[in-house]
Amino acid sequence: MADMNPEDVQAFYERMPYPAPLTSLDKHIEVFKSPEHRRIRSLQMFPEGKPRGRQKILVAGCGTSQAARVALREPDAHITAIDISATSLGHLRTLQNKHSLENLELRQLSILDVSALDQTFDQIICTGVLHHLPDPDQGLRSLREVLSRDGAMQIMVYASYGRAGIYMMQEYCRLLGIKPTRRELESLSVALKYLSNDHPLAPLLHKVKDFSQPDALADALLHPQDRAYTVPQLYEWLDRCGIAFGRWLEQAPYLPQCGGVAKAPHAAQITALSEPEKHAAVELFRGDMTQHSFIAYRSDREKAAQPVRFTGEQWRSYVPVHIPWTRTVRERLPAGAAAVLVNPAHKQPDLFLPITNSEESLHAKIDGKRTLGEIERSITKRKTAELTPAFFKKLWEHDLIVIDASGVTRVESVGGENSSITFNGELV
Repeated sequence: MADMNPEDVQAFYERMPYPAPLTSLDKHIEVFKSPEHRRIRSLQMFPEGKPRGRQKILVAGCGTSQAARVALREPDAHITAIDISATSLGHLRTLQNKHSLENLELRQLSILDVSALDQTFDQIICTGVLHHLPDPDQGLRSLREVLSRDGAMQIMVYASYGRAGIYMMQEYCRLLGIKPTRRELESLSVALKYLSNDHPLAPLLHKVKDFSQPDALADALLHPQDRAYTVPQLYEWLDRCGIAFGRWLEQAPYLPQCGGVAKAPHAAQITALSEPEKHAAVELFRGDMTQHSFIAYRSDREKAAQPVRFTGEQWRSYVPVHIPWTRTVRERLPAGAAAVLVNPAHKQPDLFLPITNSEESLHAKIDGKRTLGEIERSITKRKTAELTPAFFKKLWEHDLIVIDASGVTRVESVGGENSSITFNGELV
């Protein structure tokens, strides 16, 4: 797609604000204000513990409602929301007034001009925005400059392979000169019903809501500017911009040890690759990813970008925390399984984890307070105890738990050649 001026994108959103504006968040307010959800999100971004003090969060490209949801979820934080669209900010202001969100500040501002805020942030949330910029590198670098050194970013950008059908239909719309008017969008919506079931867009028509509403349809097929990334392109993009990859928001779809990929003939070969190569191989194998959502950090951050590792002894200090929306299935089970655990946020149907009776007894001991070491010591059967690190690693990889690693502290020796680990203050 040819590069457009930023004014073209701004004009598009003034005319077609996205997502569809809401007048109230009452239907989901209990979820947004849930302490469990707040803890899960915090541990995904800061598994070793978030920075102290009142958090400053930037929602960059906030759209019509996202920042209001963040403000509800983080009542003790100060939320700054920026967007280029006055129309979108107007809808967001309606939600702000409706829910008395005094911790939310709205500014009409481009991501490229974010330095004008003259402050740094502990968290930056930028989902579905950077891929609409004429120069995504410039946008990401601008955000990096206002991220505190120990801060974290949540980013979502489009993924290339799963959007092949979308880009075909974008080109179709350009050839026909289809514009984002209500009449033409209605005609386009009808036309999509006549697509062949073999068309690359067909699977998305039944899975993605973006084709059921006019504003969402316009955003998907008539947007004046977007691009997508493969996994290798994403890693290269982050590296160019001084950003370190942390983790996928949902990591199981990218891991060769999860789902059907683990049973395929090449599973061992994929597992032998480097982390970025593993993720790239699984993306190619799956072929259906439409977006990449991930946590990232400044590359000059002192702490490790991904501190959760089930190696050595430090896993014993980890506190496992349930993903509250996990489902436990007990019907039509695979042979030998006592239950199957499923994260319904996964879009891939093969991402489920069968567990045995022994594993279920371990799973039941998760209370969000006890460390894995304490869980291990509470087990009387040796065979079950031996399962502990491997089983909880599987739970973490399958996005069924998050890990609180704040009890682990690395202490470097004066010479810098050796290191030791403390568990809640006790040297090991």
